[in-house]
Amino acid sequence: MLLRLVIFLLVFSTFYAVFHAYAYVKVRGALSLSTSANALVIIFMLVMIFLPISVRMLERLGMEVVPRALAHIAYMWMGILLLFVVVSLAIDIGRLIIHFGGVLLHQDFSRITASPRHAFLAALCLSLLITVYGVFEAIHIRTEYITIKTPKIPESVGRLKIAQISDVHLGLIVREGRLNRIIKAVKDENPDILISTGDLVDGQIDDLGGLAGMLGEVRTPYGKFAVTGNHEFYAGIDRSLAFTDEAGFHILRGEARVIPGLINIAGVDDRAGERLEAAKVVSEKEMLSSLPTERFTILLKHRPVVDEQAIGLFDLQLSGHAHKGQIFPASLIVKALYPIDAGFLNLGHGSYLYVNRGSGTWGPPIRFLASPEVTVIELVHEPDS
Repeated sequence: MLLRLVIFLLVFSTFYAVFHAYAYVKVRGALSLSTSANALVIIFMLVMIFLPISVRMLERLGMEVVPRALAHIAYMWMGILLLFVVVSLAIDIGRLIIHFGGVLLHQDFSRITASPRHAFLAALCLSLLITVYGVFEAIHIRTEYITIKTPKIPESVGRLKIAQISDVHLGLIVREGRLNRIIKAVKDENPDILISTGDLVDGQIDDLGGLAGMLGEVRTPYGKFAVTGNHEFYAGIDRSLAFTDEAGFHILRGEARVIPGLINIAGVDDRAGERLEAAKVVSEKEMLSSLPTERFTILLKHRPVVDEQAIGLFDLQLSGHAHKGQIFPASLIVKALYPIDAGFLNLGHGSYLYVNRGSGTWGPPIRFLASPEVTVIELVHEPDS
């Protein structure tokens, strides 16, 4: 595990350093910096490159106040830098197109081409505006509604309401304020069942105070169920499970629960636990095959990846993980990794998939064109036609 962590930190630092190097080149090209100002810019960027790693190291040492303050600085800067690089690259591409267009057409388009200074200022202002909007978007939880009509819900019950949260990432950044909004969105719907599809916690979780108690106040008639995400394993699986249990969730780790006469709920560990040799590995097909087929079966699985052999054995898979990229255009990369990164999909053979965009944030407390959500799934009895 230590070797994996070291490799991740090296890759992250290298990648992050490239972003800073690009930003530094843009600053140098746009501004006439004195020797001392140039040195300050370099020092600032070096500090910011290693600040996220320092936050995690301080967190692992059991500190809370200092790393929490530094985390807000580090991750907000990370978001601003990402947006600046993307916007600046888009402007640079536009300038290149205009330049080569002029060459091909034997025209001088220099008068309509932004200077390095103007291009830098435009990218900076636009990235800051998007950041402000992204912070606003991240704290406003949307409620998404899905209705599924099925004969597998007993006529005597008629309608079953399930609330899904995912990827809350409780930790240094997501705290009481954000959790209160999520809980309010859930309570407003008065669900029969509450489900968490992983990454409820993030990083070191020794000092989450009363957050588990806040979640524990959410009461549902038929219970609360959760599965592990990758961050449960990164944070330490034993502590993560203890927190989730304290919050009142039944944790499904390669197992299923039958709510008599009502519904089947099954859940599997995230595959990150397999790499860390801490997951309970099961065959989804075998686990689901043992459940009563006359009742509606929900499969909880953190990543929006479908086991083809299990299609037809569950009615609805609930997932998260992808955040819909969280900050556009990162969503384009996520879409390549997870073709179904958000929303509802008919898988065929009576199986469906719904992917939650995430209720919190990871890293930068920013969302852009990927609003956080609480999902409400209503299962409504409909007789066989």
